[in-house]
Amino acid sequence: MGFLDIFRPLKSIREARWKEIGAYAAQFSPFGADMYQSDIVRACIRALAEHTSKANAVCARDPRIERLLDMSPNMYMNGKDFLYKVRTLLELKNTAFIYIERDDKANVKGFYPVPFSAYEGIDYNGRLYIKFYFEGDAVRELVLPWDDLVPLRKDYNKRDIGGDDNRPILNKLDLINTVDQGVANAVKSTANLRGILKSTKSMLAPEDLRKQKEQFVADYMSLSNEGGIASLDATQDFTPISMSPVVTNTATIKELREDIYRYFGINDAIIMSNFTEEQMEAFYESRIEPFLVALGTELTRKVFTEREIGFGNEIVYESNRMSYASTKTKLAMVSLVDRGALTPNEWRMMFNLAPVEGGDTPIRRLDTMPTDEAPKNDKEEDKDE
Repeated sequence: MGFLDIFRPLKSIREARWKEIGAYAAQFSPFGADMYQSDIVRACIRALAEHTSKANAVCARDPRIERLLDMSPNMYMNGKDFLYKVRTLLELKNTAFIYIERDDKANVKGFYPVPFSAYEGIDYNGRLYIKFYFEGDAVRELVLPWDDLVPLRKDYNKRDIGGDDNRPILNKLDLINTVDQGVANAVKSTANLRGILKSTKSMLAPEDLRKQKEQFVADYMSLSNEGGIASLDATQDFTPISMSPVVTNTATIKELREDIYRYFGINDAIIMSNFTEEQMEAFYESRIEPFLVALGTELTRKVFTEREIGFGNEIVYESNRMSYASTKTKLAMVSLVDRGALTPNEWRMMFNLAPVEGGDTPIRRLDTMPTDEAPKNDKEEDKDE
């Protein structure tokens, strides 16, 4: 069964265009779908997706949903791949949708990221549906109910359904591509012309000039000329030419690259995994945590009913930020273990060590205790008597 087969019963509905607040016609085509072909863009998105995919779902009142999200959200993906793909789609299109597949009894069976090329809002009997279009040999489409879609948005401004497009970055990407092509063309042009072979014979036919050039190249400009010395008679004169390619300076290229980094909220240290603890902490709080909060909130409100949410059903994505800390910082955290702030197993988890028996019970040093349990000194005891 293919991805589209899951939704076939929903395709045949009579539709009208959904109108958003502000009279926007809810029809969207992600602008610049090919920007993933840029190596800089792909490096930025890879860093965001990889760090996002480390998170794990927590759903205390529904372990089945938690297990589904972490282990096998759908027939194609595990939990890590699911998060990676959702984050990638969001960064590329500024809008991502996850379809919640349910059985006949409305129980959740799976979660599918929707790899659309364009979409539009459809009004059917006063309810919102989303019509998705897909690229392929032929234009394919499907319609899904809004109630079973988990939307995630970036640059959420003009529209109600999705975020704005990535138009602001496209001019920079075109400029970087032009610079790259300019460098390639400059290298090629300067590598081809090595010198001028001049003949002192007058009025040679074009065929003779071509033969002289080809013979000179074959004898002296090939790898077979191991000695590196050319011999000419009085009728020929060779003038070497040294050309250096003229390309955009390094500072300009670096600034263009930094513009792309700033757009995605990334820096070179994150991409190259040279980050400090402080840099990683800032990156997590600004680029990873907001996504996880949005994903958990949207999943909660679409998976559970209001009654279930009222009883405490909630999906939260957690990521162990201490995994980014240095070994020195992790070792220093042992002071929180003997004060009861961390359990031994929580501290061992920072080092990816297996839990130990009894390690989930908080411990406390003998010389520390709550202030209301502190022993009285001798003078206080005398006063009491």
